[in-house]
Amino acid sequence: MNVLTAKDFASDQEVRWCPGCGDYSILKQVQSVLPETGLRPEEIVFVSGIGCSSRFPYYMNTYGMHGIHGRAATIATGLKMTRPELSVWIITGDGDGLSIGGNHTMHLLRRNLDVQVLLFNNEIYGLTKGQYSPTSEFGKKTKSSPFGTIDHPVNPIALALGSQGSFVARTIDRDPQHLRYILREAIAHKGTSFIEIYQNCNVFNDGAFEIFSDKTHKAENTINLVPGQPLIFGVHQDKGIRLDGCTPQIVTLGDKFTADDLWIHDPKDLTKAWILANFFEMPGDENFFPRPFGIFYQTSRPTYESLANEQIAQAKATKKDLSLDKLIAGSQTWVVN
Repeated sequence: MNVLTAKDFASDQEVRWCPGCGDYSILKQVQSVLPETGLRPEEIVFVSGIGCSSRFPYYMNTYGMHGIHGRAATIATGLKMTRPELSVWIITGDGDGLSIGGNHTMHLLRRNLDVQVLLFNNEIYGLTKGQYSPTSEFGKKTKSSPFGTIDHPVNPIALALGSQGSFVARTIDRDPQHLRYILREAIAHKGTSFIEIYQNCNVFNDGAFEIFSDKTHKAENTINLVPGQPLIFGVHQDKGIRLDGCTPQIVTLGDKFTADDLWIHDPKDLTKAWILANFFEMPGDENFFPRPFGIFYQTSRPTYESLANEQIAQAKATKKDLSLDKLIAGSQTWVVN
């Protein structure tokens, strides 16, 4: 068998995103890690909804489907149920997956199908030309909110945790190495892998995440979640986060506090994952904590398709009359004169 490369997973279609769009980076990293899976292109399916991100299936030399707005999760669910051996990927955005498709995203996560969800978050509606989205910050002025949005933004990580996601992570388009790491971990996870990817829309929301990606600001405003390692950040790596009960505190490392006093990241701890998910304020706010990047939470539980197919096998083994009419009628019927 020939060894595959990233080029084997790239289609012959011209990539049509705006020059400088963060989607290019995400596409490249996905194509670069797929050869490591040992899967052939025909064993992989990309499903998308509507939005700039949803052009993704056209650019992959795999099977794919460009679905309707917000329904990628439902299409992928049906596919995974009938063809559980396939590697199924859902490509969605903050508008597609958290607005019209928000309920489908929630149920996909709680069901825990073995799929990868890449949610491109640029905090704007890009394809429809710059209206505010579910993740746009409070007060943002756009074409659809000329006086500033009065909506409180959705926190995708908190939503995923609240929906009982079994793998919840965040990464960013401008850190290819970290993005590849998270993708590899998501592929290895058995269950629904939810990855929020901060993605820059350089036309309608340029620089939305620059405070978390620019080299002059990143060290002071982000924290890398490494399992088994203390939460340390800062230009000089001289700041850390400790817990006073369940209350996080930023401390300066030195005479009073050392790395031994700090919070050690454990992605199996759901309570701590909730605390990290709420590190959601922007720099300058009095409640600001550095924005976490990495795996917030990961746990193991049976996948939906495996449980469903077990029940189907059990039903077939009973050899009872499984007609639809009898199923609808049930075991008790009444005749009304």
